[in-house]
Amino acid sequence: MNEIISKINSSKNLEELDKIRVSLFGKKGLITQEFSKLKDMPNDEKKEFANNLNRKKDELNSAISIKKNELELIDLQNKMKAESIDVTLFNEERSIGALHPVMITMDKIIEYFLSQNFSIENGPLIEDDFHNFEALNLPKYHPARDMQDTFYTDDKRLLRTHTSPVQIRTMEASKPPIRMICPGAVFRRDFDLTHTPMFHQIEGLVVEEGDKVSFANLKYTLENFLKYMFGDVKVRFRPSFFPFTEPSTEVDISCIFCKGSGCRVCSHTGWLEVLGSGVVDPNVFRQVGYKNVSGYAFGLGVERFAMLLHCIGDLRSLFEGDLRLLEQFK
Repeated sequence: MNEIISKINSSKNLEELDKIRVSLFGKKGLITQEFSKLKDMPNDEKKEFANNLNRKKDELNSAISIKKNELELIDLQNKMKAESIDVTLFNEERSIGALHPVMITMDKIIEYFLSQNFSIENGPLIEDDFHNFEALNLPKYHPARDMQDTFYTDDKRLLRTHTSPVQIRTMEASKPPIRMICPGAVFRRDFDLTHTPMFHQIEGLVVEEGDKVSFANLKYTLENFLKYMFGDVKVRFRPSFFPFTEPSTEVDISCIFCKGSGCRVCSHTGWLEVLGSGVVDPNVFRQVGYKNVSGYAFGLGVERFAMLLHCIGDLRSLFEGDLRLLEQFK
């Protein structure tokens, strides 16, 4: 008995252990043959013989079960060791996507105005002449139309040249107070270092009943917005002309590259033009049926802001899909 248990304990693998099990409990196994002797034994000897045999059988089964568990654990450990990987090794860098710099900039601008309780409004890309020009104090043959090289689809339809038509549609559909921005794509026939046929604008409009809104409100809003976008910069307002605002101003910031001392980017002036703004012209309010209201409006090019924020020298590179540029924004 001890010799058999010793043989079981010295088994080197499951296959060897299974052969021992078969030699003991198979049809011709040692224990099976011992049990077959019971039929020829006297009745008074069968009970003691059977008890002793069952005890040996239990001991052998227990030894085989313990050894089997031991060998299975060893096999599992060997298998895990063979299939293991070193998680500390560096893997090849996986290519991951990223937001486009124009979308990053647009999201940042939108987040600011949402925090100031501005709503986001949208409108059609294909506009009619009234909403794109006439309602904005640009009647037919007005010389200011030459400021915007327009894509016409026919005599009455065109690709919007700015997002201002969304302001008109919003005023047509609702009454003051209005506090909104309208981000989106616009189209003009132009293509050079600082212009593309399609680009993005965000325009804002605030309208209140009576004379609650003044140029001072516009100035406060834009100064805080530009400092949010560019940090501690100086802001100045220069008189300008836009048909839909009066008075109208161009807004500049101190150059973020030379800190106002003068460099190639700012043409050695120390200032960068970033957006246009003004108090809404009364003629615009009359076009939408508004009376006794006041308001201001502003507009900016998202690509212009993206170029300044991310030091991109050529506007066209934002639309060429060059991975060398886009991968920098992962």
